[in-house]
Amino acid sequence: MTSYLVTGGSGYFGALVVARLHAAGHEVRVLDLNDADDRPDGVEFVRGDVRDLSVVRDAVDGIEIVLNNVAQVPLAKDHDLLRTVNVDGTVNLLTASAEAGVSKVVHTSSSAVFGIPKVNPVLPDTVPAPMEAYGHAKLAAEWACLAAAQNGLDVSIVRPRTILGHGRLGIFGILFEWIADGKDPIVLGDGSNRYQFVHSDDLADVCVLAAAKDGPGVFNVGTDRFGTMRDTLDALCAHAGTGASVRSLPAGPASLGMRATAALGITPFAPYHWMMYSKSMWFDIEHLREQLDWSPDWSTDDMFAQSYDWFVENRALTDDDGASHHRRSSKQGVLKLAKQVSRLLPRA
Repeated sequence: MTSYLVTGGSGYFGALVVARLHAAGHEVRVLDLNDADDRPDGVEFVRGDVRDLSVVRDAVDGIEIVLNNVAQVPLAKDHDLLRTVNVDGTVNLLTASAEAGVSKVVHTSSSAVFGIPKVNPVLPDTVPAPMEAYGHAKLAAEWACLAAAQNGLDVSIVRPRTILGHGRLGIFGILFEWIADGKDPIVLGDGSNRYQFVHSDDLADVCVLAAAKDGPGVFNVGTDRFGTMRDTLDALCAHAGTGASVRSLPAGPASLGMRATAALGITPFAPYHWMMYSKSMWFDIEHLREQLDWSPDWSTDDMFAQSYDWFVENRALTDDDGASHHRRSSKQGVLKLAKQVSRLLPRA
Protein backbone atom coordinates (compact mmCIF):
# COMPACT_ATOMS: atom_id res chain seq x y z
CA MET A 1 0.00 0.00 0.00
CA THR A 2 1.30 3.43 -1.00
CA SER A 3 0.28 6.81 0.38
CA TYR A 4 -0.86 9.29 -2.28
CA LEU A 5 -1.77 12.95 -2.17
CA VAL A 6 -4.03 14.03 -5.03
CA THR A 7 -4.22 17.79 -5.32
CA GLY A 8 -7.35 18.99 -7.04
CA GLY A 9 -8.87 15.67 -6.03
CA SER A 10 -12.41 17.03 -6.01
CA GLY A 11 -12.35 18.07 -9.67
CA TYR A 12 -13.41 15.93 -12.59
CA PHE A 13 -10.12 14.21 -13.32
CA GLY A 14 -8.72 14.35 -9.79
CA ALA A 15 -11.77 12.57 -8.40
CA LEU A 16 -11.41 9.84 -11.00
CA VAL A 17 -7.79 9.28 -9.98
CA VAL A 18 -8.74 9.26 -6.29
CA ALA A 19 -11.39 6.59 -6.88
CA ARG A 20 -8.97 4.46 -8.85
CA LEU A 21 -6.21 4.61 -6.24
CA HIS A 22 -8.65 3.94 -3.41
CA ALA A 23 -10.11 0.93 -5.21
CA ALA A 24 -6.58 -0.44 -5.61
CA GLY A 25 -6.15 -0.37 -1.83
CA HIS A 26 -3.87 2.63 -1.50
CA GLU A 27 -3.97 5.27 1.19
CA VAL A 28 -5.28 8.45 -0.43
CA ARG A 29 -5.48 12.06 0.71
CA VAL A 30 -7.10 14.93 -1.21
CA LEU A 31 -6.10 18.59 -1.12
CA ASP A 32 -8.74 20.89 -2.57
CA LEU A 33 -10.75 24.01 -1.80
CA ASN A 34 -14.00 22.05 -1.94
CA ASP A 35 -14.96 18.52 -1.01
CA ALA A 36 -16.65 16.22 -3.52
CA ASP A 37 -19.95 14.48 -2.83
CA ASP A 38 -18.55 11.27 -4.28
CA ARG A 39 -15.30 11.14 -2.28
CA PRO A 40 -14.89 7.48 -1.23
CA ASP A 41 -15.12 6.54 2.43
CA GLY A 42 -11.63 6.27 3.89
CA VAL A 43 -10.12 8.95 1.65
CA GLU A 44 -8.81 11.79 3.78
CA PHE A 45 -9.74 15.35 2.81
CA VAL A 46 -7.64 18.44 3.49
CA ARG A 47 -9.43 21.68 2.72
CA GLY A 48 -7.05 24.40 1.62
CA ASP A 49 -5.53 26.55 -1.08
CA VAL A 50 -2.46 25.27 -2.90
CA ARG A 51 -1.15 28.84 -2.78
CA ASP A 52 -0.86 28.56 1.01
CA LEU A 53 2.50 26.91 1.68
CA SER A 54 1.64 26.00 5.27
CA VAL A 55 -1.48 24.13 4.11
CA VAL A 56 0.51 22.33 1.42
CA ARG A 57 3.16 21.31 3.94
CA ASP A 58 0.48 19.76 6.14
CA ALA A 59 -1.06 17.99 3.15
CA VAL A 60 2.20 16.32 2.01
CA ASP A 61 3.22 15.20 5.49
CA GLY A 62 3.70 11.42 5.45
CA ILE A 63 2.96 11.14 1.71
CA GLU A 64 5.03 9.01 -0.66
CA ILE A 65 3.62 10.05 -4.05
CA VAL A 66 1.98 13.32 -5.10
CA LEU A 67 -0.29 13.60 -8.14
CA ASN A 68 -0.70 17.30 -8.87
CA ASN A 69 -3.98 18.06 -10.63
CA VAL A 70 -4.70 21.53 -9.26
CA ALA A 71 -5.28 23.95 -12.11
CA GLN A 72 -7.08 27.19 -12.75
CA VAL A 73 -8.75 26.56 -16.09
CA PRO A 74 -8.89 29.04 -19.00
CA LEU A 75 -12.66 29.50 -18.65
CA ALA A 76 -12.04 31.33 -15.37
CA LYS A 77 -10.54 34.19 -17.45
CA ASP A 78 -8.66 35.56 -14.44
CA HIS A 79 -5.01 36.03 -15.35
CA ASP A 80 -3.95 36.53 -11.72
CA LEU A 81 -5.54 33.21 -10.74
CA LEU A 82 -4.04 31.50 -13.78
CA ARG A 83 -0.60 32.56 -12.61
CA THR A 84 -0.88 32.19 -8.85
CA VAL A 85 -2.69 28.83 -8.84
CA ASN A 86 -0.97 27.15 -11.76
CA VAL A 87 2.53 28.47 -11.14
CA ASP A 88 2.85 29.61 -7.51
CA GLY A 89 0.74 26.69 -6.31
CA THR A 90 2.96 24.24 -8.18
CA VAL A 91 6.09 25.83 -6.72
CA ASN A 92 4.61 25.46 -3.23
CA LEU A 93 3.82 21.81 -3.86
CA LEU A 94 7.30 21.08 -5.17
CA THR A 95 8.92 22.90 -2.24
CA ALA A 96 6.84 21.09 0.35
CA SER A 97 7.35 17.73 -1.38
CA ALA A 98 11.12 18.14 -1.35
CA GLU A 99 11.07 19.14 2.32
CA ALA A 100 8.86 16.16 3.24
CA GLY A 101 10.96 13.60 1.36
CA VAL A 102 8.22 12.70 -1.13
CA SER A 103 9.53 9.99 -3.44
CA LYS A 104 7.67 11.02 -6.61
CA VAL A 105 5.64 13.93 -7.98
CA VAL A 106 3.56 13.61 -11.16
CA HIS A 107 2.48 16.99 -12.48
CA THR A 108 -0.44 17.19 -14.90
CA SER A 109 0.29 19.92 -17.43
CA SER A 110 -1.46 20.69 -20.74
CA SER A 111 -1.00 20.50 -24.50
CA ALA A 112 -1.67 24.25 -24.43
CA VAL A 113 2.06 24.70 -23.78
CA PHE A 114 2.58 24.04 -27.51
CA GLY A 115 0.16 26.65 -28.83
CA ILE A 116 -0.48 25.94 -32.52
CA PRO A 117 2.30 23.53 -33.48
CA LYS A 118 4.24 24.26 -36.64
CA VAL A 119 4.65 20.53 -37.30
CA ASN A 120 2.64 17.46 -36.31
CA PRO A 121 2.96 15.11 -34.59
CA VAL A 122 4.23 16.86 -31.47
CA LEU A 123 7.07 14.92 -29.84
CA PRO A 124 8.16 14.82 -26.18
CA ASP A 125 11.17 17.02 -27.08
CA THR A 126 9.20 19.49 -29.23
CA VAL A 127 9.96 22.97 -27.90
CA PRO A 128 6.84 24.47 -26.23
CA ALA A 129 5.51 27.74 -27.66
CA PRO A 130 2.32 28.78 -25.84
CA MET A 131 0.14 31.50 -27.36
CA GLU A 132 -2.19 32.55 -24.53
CA ALA A 133 -2.17 33.11 -20.77
CA TYR A 134 -3.19 29.61 -19.72
CA GLY A 135 -0.52 27.97 -21.86
CA HIS A 136 2.14 30.36 -20.55
CA ALA A 137 1.14 29.60 -16.95
CA LYS A 138 1.24 25.85 -17.52
CA LEU A 139 4.66 26.14 -19.15
CA ALA A 140 5.99 28.17 -16.23
CA ALA A 141 4.76 25.41 -13.91
CA GLU A 142 6.65 22.89 -16.06
CA TRP A 143 9.82 24.98 -15.69
CA ALA A 144 9.36 24.82 -11.92
CA CYS A 145 9.09 21.03 -12.19
CA LEU A 146 12.26 20.82 -14.28
CA ALA A 147 14.12 23.01 -11.77
CA ALA A 148 12.96 20.82 -8.89
CA ALA A 149 14.12 17.73 -10.77
CA GLN A 150 17.55 19.27 -11.27
CA ASN A 151 17.65 19.80 -7.51
CA GLY A 152 16.99 16.11 -6.82
CA LEU A 153 13.19 15.76 -6.60
CA ASP A 154 11.80 12.97 -8.80
CA VAL A 155 9.21 14.83 -10.92
CA SER A 156 7.47 13.69 -14.08
CA ILE A 157 5.28 15.84 -16.34
CA VAL A 158 2.17 14.47 -18.07
CA ARG A 159 0.66 16.52 -20.89
CA PRO A 160 -2.82 15.42 -21.98
CA ARG A 161 -4.56 16.30 -25.20
CA THR A 162 -8.16 17.49 -24.82
CA ILE A 163 -9.82 15.27 -22.19
CA LEU A 164 -13.11 13.43 -22.63
CA GLY A 165 -14.92 10.80 -20.58
CA HIS A 166 -18.25 10.19 -18.89
CA GLY A 167 -19.07 13.21 -16.76
CA ARG A 168 -16.62 15.49 -18.58
CA LEU A 169 -18.62 18.56 -19.61
CA GLY A 170 -17.59 22.23 -19.78
CA ILE A 171 -17.73 23.28 -23.45
CA PHE A 172 -18.60 19.69 -24.38
CA GLY A 173 -21.85 20.01 -22.44
CA ILE A 174 -22.96 22.63 -24.97
CA LEU A 175 -22.06 20.39 -27.91
CA PHE A 176 -23.90 17.42 -26.40
CA GLU A 177 -27.00 19.52 -25.67
CA TRP A 178 -27.19 20.80 -29.23
CA ILE A 179 -26.93 17.33 -30.72
CA ALA A 180 -29.34 15.80 -28.18
CA ASP A 181 -31.88 18.45 -29.20
CA GLY A 182 -31.36 17.77 -32.89
CA LYS A 183 -29.48 21.03 -33.49
CA ASP A 184 -26.48 21.13 -35.78
CA PRO A 185 -22.93 21.41 -34.39
CA ILE A 186 -20.51 23.75 -36.14
CA VAL A 187 -16.95 23.35 -37.36
CA LEU A 188 -14.72 26.22 -38.42
CA GLY A 189 -13.71 26.03 -42.05
CA ASP A 190 -14.23 22.65 -43.68
CA GLY A 191 -13.41 20.73 -40.48
CA SER A 192 -10.50 18.91 -42.11
CA ASN A 193 -8.13 19.65 -39.23
CA ARG A 194 -6.92 16.50 -37.43
CA TYR A 195 -7.58 16.80 -33.73
CA GLN A 196 -6.59 14.34 -31.02
CA PHE A 197 -8.37 13.69 -27.72
CA VAL A 198 -7.66 11.49 -24.70
CA HIS A 199 -10.09 9.59 -22.50
CA SER A 200 -9.83 10.38 -18.80
CA ASP A 201 -9.41 6.68 -17.97
CA ASP A 202 -6.45 6.42 -20.34
CA LEU A 203 -4.94 9.57 -18.86
CA ALA A 204 -5.35 8.17 -15.34
CA ASP A 205 -3.52 5.02 -16.45
CA VAL A 206 -0.57 7.09 -17.64
CA CYS A 207 -0.44 9.17 -14.45
CA VAL A 208 -0.38 6.05 -12.26
CA LEU A 209 2.24 4.37 -14.45
CA ALA A 210 4.37 7.53 -14.44
CA ALA A 211 4.13 7.60 -10.64
CA ALA A 212 5.56 4.07 -10.50
CA LYS A 213 8.47 4.83 -12.82
CA ASP A 214 11.73 5.92 -11.23
CA GLY A 215 13.33 9.04 -12.59
CA PRO A 216 11.93 12.21 -14.15
CA GLY A 217 10.09 11.97 -17.45
CA VAL A 218 7.87 13.90 -19.85
CA PHE A 219 4.83 12.08 -21.25
CA ASN A 220 2.48 13.41 -23.96
CA VAL A 221 -0.83 11.53 -23.88
CA GLY A 222 -3.56 11.07 -26.47
CA THR A 223 -5.45 8.39 -28.34
CA ASP A 224 -3.95 6.70 -31.39
CA ARG A 225 -7.30 6.45 -33.20
CA PHE A 226 -8.56 9.84 -34.30
CA GLY A 227 -9.43 11.78 -37.42
CA THR A 228 -10.58 15.21 -38.50
CA MET A 229 -12.88 17.44 -36.48
CA ARG A 230 -15.59 16.99 -39.10
CA ASP A 231 -15.24 13.18 -39.01
CA THR A 232 -15.46 13.23 -35.21
CA LEU A 233 -18.68 15.26 -35.13
CA ASP A 234 -20.19 13.33 -38.04
CA ALA A 235 -19.67 10.10 -36.09
CA LEU A 236 -21.18 11.60 -32.94
CA CYS A 237 -24.25 12.85 -34.83
CA ALA A 238 -24.72 9.39 -36.34
CA HIS A 239 -24.39 7.80 -32.91
CA ALA A 240 -26.93 10.20 -31.38
CA GLY A 241 -29.50 9.61 -34.12
CA THR A 242 -31.28 12.91 -33.47
CA GLY A 243 -31.06 14.29 -37.00
CA ALA A 244 -28.23 16.70 -36.19
CA SER A 245 -25.61 17.21 -38.91
CA VAL A 246 -22.38 19.15 -39.06
CA ARG A 247 -22.44 22.73 -40.36
CA SER A 248 -19.60 25.10 -41.23
CA LEU A 249 -18.56 28.68 -40.56
CA PRO A 250 -15.56 30.46 -42.16
CA ALA A 251 -12.68 29.95 -39.74
CA GLY A 252 -11.29 33.50 -39.67
CA PRO A 253 -14.51 35.47 -39.08
CA ALA A 254 -15.84 32.83 -36.68
CA SER A 255 -12.68 32.96 -34.56
CA LEU A 256 -12.93 36.76 -34.40
CA GLY A 257 -16.56 36.44 -33.36
CA MET A 258 -15.68 33.95 -30.63
CA ARG A 259 -13.01 36.31 -29.33
CA ALA A 260 -15.27 39.39 -29.39
CA THR A 261 -18.23 37.71 -27.69
CA ALA A 262 -15.98 36.16 -25.06
CA ALA A 263 -14.56 39.62 -24.28
CA LEU A 264 -18.13 40.86 -23.78
CA GLY A 265 -18.84 37.92 -21.47
CA ILE A 266 -21.71 36.61 -23.61
CA THR A 267 -20.07 33.34 -24.70
CA PRO A 268 -18.01 30.85 -22.65
CA PHE A 269 -14.98 30.72 -24.95
CA ALA A 270 -11.37 31.08 -23.84
CA PRO A 271 -8.45 32.00 -26.16
CA TYR A 272 -7.43 28.38 -26.66
CA HIS A 273 -10.86 27.63 -28.14
CA TRP A 274 -10.80 30.21 -30.92
CA MET A 275 -7.13 29.61 -31.66
CA MET A 276 -7.26 25.81 -31.84
CA TYR A 277 -10.74 24.69 -32.92
CA SER A 278 -9.85 24.89 -36.62
CA LYS A 279 -6.21 23.76 -36.24
CA SER A 280 -4.55 20.36 -36.37
CA MET A 281 -2.69 18.98 -33.38
CA TRP A 282 -1.71 15.54 -32.25
CA PHE A 283 0.93 13.87 -30.11
CA ASP A 284 3.18 11.02 -31.12
CA ILE A 285 2.69 8.48 -28.31
CA GLU A 286 5.32 5.89 -29.21
CA HIS A 287 7.38 6.95 -26.18
CA LEU A 288 4.50 5.84 -23.93
CA ARG A 289 4.63 2.35 -25.40
CA GLU A 290 8.38 2.21 -25.02
CA GLN A 291 8.75 3.74 -21.54
CA LEU A 292 5.49 2.81 -19.80
CA ASP A 293 4.33 -0.20 -21.85
CA TRP A 294 1.05 1.64 -22.40
CA SER A 295 -1.39 1.95 -25.28
CA PRO A 296 -4.75 3.75 -25.19
CA ASP A 297 -7.96 1.79 -24.77
CA TRP A 298 -10.24 4.47 -26.17
CA SER A 299 -10.68 5.79 -29.72
CA THR A 300 -12.02 9.28 -30.33
CA ASP A 301 -15.35 7.97 -31.63
CA ASP A 302 -15.82 5.66 -28.63
CA MET A 303 -14.98 8.32 -26.06
CA PHE A 304 -17.35 10.85 -27.66
CA ALA A 305 -20.14 8.28 -27.77
CA GLN A 306 -19.64 7.36 -24.12
CA SER A 307 -19.45 10.98 -23.00
CA TYR A 308 -22.57 11.91 -24.98
CA ASP A 309 -24.55 8.95 -23.61
CA TRP A 310 -23.61 9.93 -20.05
CA PHE A 311 -24.80 13.48 -20.72
CA VAL A 312 -28.15 12.29 -22.03
CA GLU A 313 -28.67 10.03 -19.02
CA ASN A 314 -27.62 12.72 -16.52
CA ARG A 315 -28.76 15.88 -18.26
CA ALA A 316 -30.75 17.17 -15.30
CA LEU A 317 -27.60 17.21 -13.17
CA THR A 318 -25.31 19.02 -15.62
CA ASP A 319 -26.13 22.60 -14.62
CA ASP A 320 -24.90 22.29 -11.02
CA ASP A 321 -23.21 25.62 -10.29
CA GLY A 322 -21.39 24.10 -7.33
CA ALA A 323 -19.42 21.64 -9.45
CA SER A 324 -15.99 22.29 -10.94
CA HIS A 325 -15.78 23.80 -14.44
CA HIS A 326 -15.33 20.40 -16.06
CA ARG A 327 -18.09 18.70 -14.06
CA ARG A 328 -20.83 21.07 -15.28
CA SER A 329 -21.90 22.40 -18.65
CA SER A 330 -20.64 25.84 -19.59
CA LYS A 331 -23.23 28.61 -19.77
CA GLN A 332 -24.13 29.21 -23.40
CA GLY A 333 -24.96 32.91 -23.43
CA VAL A 334 -25.72 34.02 -27.00
CA LEU A 335 -24.88 30.52 -28.23
CA LYS A 336 -28.51 29.73 -27.39
CA LEU A 337 -29.44 31.89 -30.38
CA ALA A 338 -26.80 30.24 -32.57
CA LYS A 339 -28.26 26.88 -31.58
CA GLN A 340 -31.61 27.85 -33.08
CA VAL A 341 -30.22 29.08 -36.41
CA SER A 342 -27.33 26.63 -36.97
CA ARG A 343 -29.35 24.70 -39.57
CA LEU A 344 -29.23 27.76 -41.84
CA LEU A 345 -25.47 27.37 -42.21
CA PRO A 346 -23.87 25.38 -45.07
CA ARG A 347 -23.05 21.73 -44.44
CA ALA A 348 -19.41 20.94 -43.70
